[in-house]
Amino acid sequence: MFLFVLAAPHSIAATQTAWLLGLLFWVLRLATWPRPQVHRTPIDYAMMGFFILTGISSILSYEPMVSIGKLRAANLFTIVYLFAENIKCQRLLRALPLLLVASCMINVVYTFGQYAIGRGVKVYEVSAQSPLAAAQELRSLGSSSNKTGNGPVKRIPLPISAGDTLLEIDGRRLHSAEQLATELDAPLEAKPAKVKIYRVEWMPIVEVPRGRLLPGITAEERLGIERWTRGRDWRAEGFYGHWTTYAEALQLILSLALGLFVAMPRKANRNGILLGLAITGMCGALLLTVTRASWLALLVSAALIALIGLRRRVLIIVGACALPIILGGLFLLHQKRSVGFFDQQDASITWRETIWREGFHLLTNNPRHLLVGVGMDSIKAHWREWGLFDEGRLPMGHMHSDYLQIALERGLPSLVVWLILMGVYARMLWQLRRRVPQEDWIERGIVLGALGGLIGFMLSGVVHYNWGDSEVVMIFYLIMGLSLVVERQVRTGEVVSKAP
Repeated sequence: MFLFVLAAPHSIAATQTAWLLGLLFWVLRLATWPRPQVHRTPIDYAMMGFFILTGISSILSYEPMVSIGKLRAANLFTIVYLFAENIKCQRLLRALPLLLVASCMINVVYTFGQYAIGRGVKVYEVSAQSPLAAAQELRSLGSSSNKTGNGPVKRIPLPISAGDTLLEIDGRRLHSAEQLATELDAPLEAKPAKVKIYRVEWMPIVEVPRGRLLPGITAEERLGIERWTRGRDWRAEGFYGHWTTYAEALQLILSLALGLFVAMPRKANRNGILLGLAITGMCGALLLTVTRASWLALLVSAALIALIGLRRRVLIIVGACALPIILGGLFLLHQKRSVGFFDQQDASITWRETIWREGFHLLTNNPRHLLVGVGMDSIKAHWREWGLFDEGRLPMGHMHSDYLQIALERGLPSLVVWLILMGVYARMLWQLRRRVPQEDWIERGIVLGALGGLIGFMLSGVVHYNWGDSEVVMIFYLIMGLSLVVERQVRTGEVVSKAP
């Protein structure tokens, strides 16, 4: 369990390894006499019902082998019970959420370090004669992907222009203009260099011809650029490799940290200062992901936690302090993505609207789809015949919404049971918030943070498929498991070992 909590904010491989080891040791423990007691929880029926309906949908899928293979990810729900059934003492219950927050600070420090150092080569004033201006994107026919595979490809002119950040060349990281010039300084007949660039949240790979450097002494003159700097305009990704995953994970852990901070009786001490610094750092990292839905999710989560846990006077002060952060976030959004918060000219919004319209049509045009869905991941094999993703003009993926994705892949009954599961969990947390003694601030903080994180998770899930993001859902299940331990202790009045 400690390995799981340490790895959850950073690595899916390490976290799943810890999960599988935990399940193995738990099964071995259950096979050993005397067997440990297994406790019932308020979410059991809804959780089992959702998993059973998912299994039925997978068997009846258009691609049953693919969907059945995805049941491994669906089995992640056992994380809830791994923690809920095996945390027996209060000391462990109190240590794990604090460890999760502390572990998350590793990637927060890494994120700020990345921005301080910068990465890649950001170019300015690219001349028309520059070899960079002759860059071309390779695109598979009938696909918007950059991966060409073995089929026919189309070369599309995509000049590298001012403001682009060049991240890699032929799979190697770029650190300077001198390195870039050296790599491109080859005979004209040499194979073009494959350069990965960053351009306002888009990272295509383009081919740049070799042997066409301009005359000059400096690397800038030979590349045909006025100057270059280290790039600092990408969206923060932590160790996950994608900003949305990082933002959603931060939202859940931040909500937990806020719940702990609000529940802490005395905040002007070492623990309060450290927790406050952690919250500040994670808020900064979340802002750097420039992910609007996660920002709004945290804002709603924080407002709920504050309304429940703070006095009115303190609430006014907190609201006043939050206003500059909100304004700073809007400024950062405009600077990094050149869009407003609700901007109908933003391609990511119009892209989602197209996908939602297509997904809803696919869901409703066949009674089978309404009942059992099309099967998990079967979209990847049948999207062409179903006319999804604007006939291939948009990136192939998912529906960018928990609600539509669950209904489309698993059927409306699965969506209803999933909503019941979330509703039962929310009701348990709402009732539990009043039953935890004030002096048990960590337990109370877990409940407040879990409730806020749940509301934020559901809100963000309107436009993100965070339920299908294993890194995120594992953290969600971890916090759910901790909450169930608190519920069991309050309900049964267990006598547990006290933390000093």
